[in-house]
Amino acid sequence: MSGVDFSTLATLVAIAGAAGVVGGILAGLLGVGGGIVIVPALYFALSLTGSDPALTIQVAVGTSLATIVFTSLSSSWGHYKRGALDMALLKRWAPAILVGVIVGALLGGLVSGYILVAVFATVAGLVALDMIFRKPGSDSVVRSFSKRVWAMTGVFAGAVSAMMGIGGGTVCVPVLNFLGYDIRKAVGTAAAIGFVIGLPGALIYMATGFGQTGLPPFSVGYVNLVAAGLIIPLTTSFAHVGVRIAHSISQRALRLAFGGFLMLTSIRMFNDLIGAW
Repeated sequence: MSGVDFSTLATLVAIAGAAGVVGGILAGLLGVGGGIVIVPALYFALSLTGSDPALTIQVAVGTSLATIVFTSLSSSWGHYKRGALDMALLKRWAPAILVGVIVGALLGGLVSGYILVAVFATVAGLVALDMIFRKPGSDSVVRSFSKRVWAMTGVFAGAVSAMMGIGGGTVCVPVLNFLGYDIRKAVGTAAAIGFVIGLPGALIYMATGFGQTGLPPFSVGYVNLVAAGLIIPLTTSFAHVGVRIAHSISQRALRLAFGGFLMLTSIRMFNDLIGAW
C-alpha cells in the first residue's frame, strides 16, 4: 500500500473496527444491517488513502453491502431462534426486493446522490415521527395489501438500500410496522432481508467497478477486502448483542429506539445536503 503511512493505516483500522462494533449492535437491535454507520465511517477511513472521493463513496457502499451479507446471517439467525423471523413474509417480499436491488445497484452511479439523499432524509424524518408519536396499540392489527403494493414497496426498499449501501431495515422496518406487524418480527425479518440485499448488491458493485483505476489498495471492484475483513468478524459477533437487547426491552422502547435512530439519520442527511449546497 504505497503512499499510505503507518498512522494512516492505524486510523483506518480503528475507524473500521469501531464501525464494525456499532454496526453489528445496530444490526441486531434494529435490523438495519449496520450500513447506515459503516458507509460514512468507511468513506472517511478510505479517504485517508488518498483515493479519489468520487470512487471512495462507491467503495464505501460496495464494501458495506459485502459486510451486510454476513451481518444479516448472524443477526437473522439470532432473531429466528427467538421466533421473530416471519418466513411467510420473507418469501412474499424477497423477490420484489431482489429486483429493486439489481436496479438500484446498476443505477447507483447514474442517479444524482443528492436527489436520493433529499428524498430519503424526508421519508426517514416522517417515518421517525410516526414511530415515535404513534399511540401504543394502534398497530395491533396486520393490514392487508395487494400483491402489487407489496411488489412496489419491495422494489423501492431494495433499490434505495442498494444505492445507499444499507441493509434494508431502515426502509423495511417502518413499512412493516406501519402495516401492523409486531416490531420485533419486523426487525427480525428485516435482518434476513439484508442478505437478499447484500449479496447481489455486493456482487454487482464488484462487477461494475472491476478494472476501475484509482481504487484503494486491495479492492476488488468497488469492494475493499481489507476493510471488509476488519468489519465482518466484529459485526457478526456484536449482532448477537443487539439481538439480546432487542428482546429484553419493551416494544414501545424498541419503537422509540428505531424512531430516534431514523430521526438522527434524517438530520445527518439534511446537514450533509446543506453543507454541499
